Amino acid sequence: MTQEFPGWHGTTIIAVRKGGHVVVAGDGQVSLGQTVIKGTARKVRKLSPGGYDVVAGFAGSTADAFSLLERLEAKLEATPGQLQRASVELAKDWRTDKYLQKLEAMLIVTDGTQLYVITGAGDVLEPEHDIAAIGSGGNFALAAARGMMDSDKSAEDIARAAMAIASDICVYTNGNLTVETIGK
Repeated sequence: MTQEFPGWHGTTIIAVRKGGHVVVAGDGQVSLGQTVIKGTARKVRKLSPGGYDVVAGFAGSTADAFSLLERLEAKLEATPGQLQRASVELAKDWRTDKYLQKLEAMLIVTDGTQLYVITGAGDVLEPEHDIAAIGSGGNFALAAARGMMDSDKSAEDIARAAMAIASDICVYTNGNLTVETIGK
């Protein structure tokens, strides 16, 4: 009997844009099948290619995500200050390159103004309602954040509260957060 590799899970990332700021928060859990391998992974990073700050968060295979982050950084260095163009170029490469097609991850990227979800299907999606979420607990975090957007809470408070709710519901999400803020 052949046993299938259960797969790595690097899970929940949320981005909230409110009040001129974008906050990207990610949990720290990496799981292999039903086992937590690491609880303090850092899945949200600040990049500064060409002197322009960008925050990126990833869900999925950690090694695959790092490969994508390196390629995104190279695209941003080639087109400084043009996040949309760099994101589209990355998505095109991801969809057409035979090596990249095998990568299993998703990215959320922001420069504090623009906010995108980038997928291996060639998608560069600008989310509705100023919230983007990916990963196993992404839908839980997204729903929680949407419910708080009309409150007086800041973008960071919303992101942290949404991640707390997602970590209470999703077994692949924990409360060890990495939070990065960018914006005016």
